[in-house]
Amino acid sequence: MGVSGIALAPFGIDPQFVARVWGFRDLRPWYDRVAEGDAIGPIGEVWLTGDDCLIATGRHAGQRLAALFAEAHEALLGEHAPSPDSPLLIKTIFAREKLSVQVHPDDKMARKYGQPRGKAECWYALAAEPGAEVAVGVKPGTTLAEIEAGIGAGTLEESLNMAPVAAGDLIFVDAGTVHAIWPGSILLETQQNCDLTYRMYDYGRGRELHIAKSLEAVRLTTRAGKVAPLELADRTVLIDVEYFRMERIPVNGNRTSASLRDAGEKPGLAYLFAAAGSARLTGAGFEPVELPPRGIVAVPAASPEFVLEDAGGPDGALNLIRITPNWPEMTH
Repeated sequence: MGVSGIALAPFGIDPQFVARVWGFRDLRPWYDRVAEGDAIGPIGEVWLTGDDCLIATGRHAGQRLAALFAEAHEALLGEHAPSPDSPLLIKTIFAREKLSVQVHPDDKMARKYGQPRGKAECWYALAAEPGAEVAVGVKPGTTLAEIEAGIGAGTLEESLNMAPVAAGDLIFVDAGTVHAIWPGSILLETQQNCDLTYRMYDYGRGRELHIAKSLEAVRLTTRAGKVAPLELADRTVLIDVEYFRMERIPVNGNRTSASLRDAGEKPGLAYLFAAAGSARLTGAGFEPVELPPRGIVAVPAASPEFVLEDAGGPDGALNLIRITPNWPEMTH
C-alpha cells in the first residue's frame, strides 16, 4: 500500500441525509437541514460514516469514505485489522413514526446469501421524551410459530418486549434480535457497516417485507437490552462487545490524543462524535479540524498526535463520544 507508514491526520466527514418514510422534514435544532419540495422525502437517518459520505477536511477532502479505506486501509485501521473495509456505520436516527418491526442476520447467515457481513448494532439515546420506548426482542416464551402468526394477523407488536428509553441509555441489539424503534427518542446508532434489514411487519406502508428470511434470522433469546455503563477513572465505557466499543470521555478544557486512548489500546481507528457542544483538534502538520455539534471526526491509526479542545457552543459543554471498532477476537 502506497501510504503505509505515512501519517494520516484526523479529518471531518460530511453527514449524508437519508430519506425514510417514518422520518422528519425538519431536523433543526439537531442539524440545520429541512427537506423541502415533493422530490425529497422526510429524513429519518443521518449517516455519519457511510461509504458514500464525503471527507470534509484535509488533503482527501471531497473523496468518498469507502474510497479512502480502499486506498489507505492500513493507515486508517492499523496493521492488525482483519479486513480492509470500513468496519462501522454510525448514524443518528430521527423517528417521527414507528419503524418497521425487523431483524438483522448474523455474519454466517449474511454470507450464506452473498453479503460480506451481518449486522449487530447499538443505540445511544441522545434525547428522549417521557414515555419513550423501543422494542428489543420478544417476550419470554414466545415461539417462532407465534411470531409468524403475528406477522400474518398484524398482531406482532403484542409479542414484543418493550423497553423504556431515557437520555444517556445504551441499548445493545445483537444480530437475530426482533426489534423496532418507536417515536420519542433521538438515537446515535453504531452498527457493523451493513445496511441489511429484514422487515417483518411495516404497518401497511407498502414497502417490501422479507418474512421467510426474517424468520430464518430470528433468535428467540439474545443478549439484547440495556447495557450498564462501566465507570473508569478517565472515561465511561458505554459498551464493549464484538464489533464496537463506545466511550463517553470528559474533556474539561482539553485532552491530548494519547489520553483519549485507553491504556494498552493498540493503534487503530477511532471516531469522535460531539453529542453536545463542539471541539477543535490541533496538531503539528495539519490544519485545525473542527468537530461541530452532532458531527464526527475520524482519527486514523496513523494519526499524528494532537490536542482536542472543548470549543463549547450554544448547547453547552462538549459531550464527547468515542467509538472504536472491535473484532470478535479483539474485544477488550
